[in-house]
Amino acid sequence: MVKYSELSDEQKKELLFTPEERRQLDEARNRPIVYDEDCPAVTPEMAVRFRRANPGKYNKRA
Repeated sequence: MVKYSELSDEQKKELLFTPEERRQLDEARNRPIVYDEDCPAVTPEMAVRFRRANPGKYNKRA
């Protein structure tokens, strides 16, 4: 991994979104989420069965 501060100005410019990419991102933010058979909405019954991949990381008690 490279620190951002160590990048050249040219490399930093390559990381920026183009105006077209910004427009596409803004349009995508305004679109509704569409669920289908490949990606169904999570129902309460499905949420109950959900298990976190690494529970210890988030449930540590002091």
